[in-house]
Amino acid sequence: MMQDHIYDLIIVGSGGAGLTAAIAAKQKGLDVVVVSKTLPTHSQTSQAQGGINCAVDQEDIKAHIDDTLKSSRGLGDIDVISLMCNEAPSVIKWLDEIGVPFSRTVNGNIAQRSLGGASSPRACYSSDYTGLKILHTLYDRSIKDGIEFINEHMLLNLIIEDELIKGITVLDINTSEVKSILAKNVILATGGYGAIYDGHTTNSIASTGDGVVAAIRADVNVSGLEFVQFHPTSMLGSSVLISESARGEGGYLVDQEGARFVDELSPRDVVARAIYTKILNGDKIYLDLRHLGLEKIMEAMPQERDLALKFSGIKIEDELLPITPAAHYSMGGISTDINCRTNISNLYAIGECANINVHGANRLGGNSLLEIITFGKVAVNSISNDNIEYIAPKESYILDSDRAKIDTILSSDVESNFYDIKKSLSNVMFKDVGLFRDQSGLDEAHDIVINIGGQYKRSGIKDKSRVFNTSLVEYLQLGNSIELSLKVIDAAQKRKESLGAHFRSDDES
Repeated sequence: MMQDHIYDLIIVGSGGAGLTAAIAAKQKGLDVVVVSKTLPTHSQTSQAQGGINCAVDQEDIKAHIDDTLKSSRGLGDIDVISLMCNEAPSVIKWLDEIGVPFSRTVNGNIAQRSLGGASSPRACYSSDYTGLKILHTLYDRSIKDGIEFINEHMLLNLIIEDELIKGITVLDINTSEVKSILAKNVILATGGYGAIYDGHTTNSIASTGDGVVAAIRADVNVSGLEFVQFHPTSMLGSSVLISESARGEGGYLVDQEGARFVDELSPRDVVARAIYTKILNGDKIYLDLRHLGLEKIMEAMPQERDLALKFSGIKIEDELLPITPAAHYSMGGISTDINCRTNISNLYAIGECANINVHGANRLGGNSLLEIITFGKVAVNSISNDNIEYIAPKESYILDSDRAKIDTILSSDVESNFYDIKKSLSNVMFKDVGLFRDQSGLDEAHDIVINIGGQYKRSGIKDKSRVFNTSLVEYLQLGNSIELSLKVIDAAQKRKESLGAHFRSDDES
């Protein structure tokens, strides 16, 4: 049974990109709803701690464009990059106006710091909570504007007929009911797919690429899936992120002998590989912040100090912090043009689930927050505000199929534990589709993931309750992770040369 109410716009995802788009849509007079798997403010936007890039004059805007293009290893689209970098001053002005509590200089200006790969200190920041503060401010503004939210509903599939988006199917996590939500336009803002490296990622377990997988199933174009950025500094043993702000403020990377071995502010792919090469050779790598002193640490990176104390029991003003690289950001995703349009009419994608060709092979630190705000607005500006006649889907086969799938999962006997499968998947992805790749490893990973897919089909969940069944959600997420992992491996196999985050140790060019 399809719903009666037809929205002008569904936004799937309540991170920084989705909330920015929702605010813009509301201001445009669109009947908009935000659908989210989690609760708002739980998104990965909060992990963007270091800052948001903004050049202060025309000369530095040009340098920002050049830095971004260089970091992308030439794969970034110069027109898209130029748009983003030129919009940065107005983005920061708007965020400041709606109440983001940026750190300030003694003169009252928004403070800026250096991040890796940047030719000048242009990252505006709020201590080391930048993404979190932006996310909370956007959510506060969304509530003030009366934006409608449908929380704890997981995207299942896209409803597309005749190359036109008609809506989505979702799982109500509270009741296990499958529903359709219909609209004239849909924006996917579902985040990245770092959780395919579960246990080796700074991302939450919810970052399973649901939007990207749903797009692939619906024949929406995707690209760049092989480009997964590994952040140089996560805490050893927990993969909790230590922000680039720690190095931007002067932190050192040292081995067990106390020797520095890499320029800490080189692009992330360079730094991450330098660290992991040392680790593979048996070295232990540490982040050294002791020389900064407690006062500086508490001013510039209080969150990092708190995280290190909570998860590693280390006071970073006195002790070295053991670190290791971890999967952090998905550069690839749903292909869009400069206006965030996909190859399906009225379907848009923004943020980490999208590939608008701004990051290319390696994302420049400080650009993720700028991207989500900039293109959250661009996407909405691309939507027609005219009274377009909505023609309901002719068939309900997608909704019927999704309902049958959930009923089967909740009624089938369990042959194996899917949690073991999940661990096997993440381990092979990190080992063979991680910081270093070669053809034999990728071929082996492909065969293993195919086998894991077979095991998954024979597995299930023991909890058959329909009330807030988290096992059901995790089972569906694992299915998405397996599908997406195969696509990532396939893309990595096809790209024979090393480029940015995709490093082929067998590249002979």
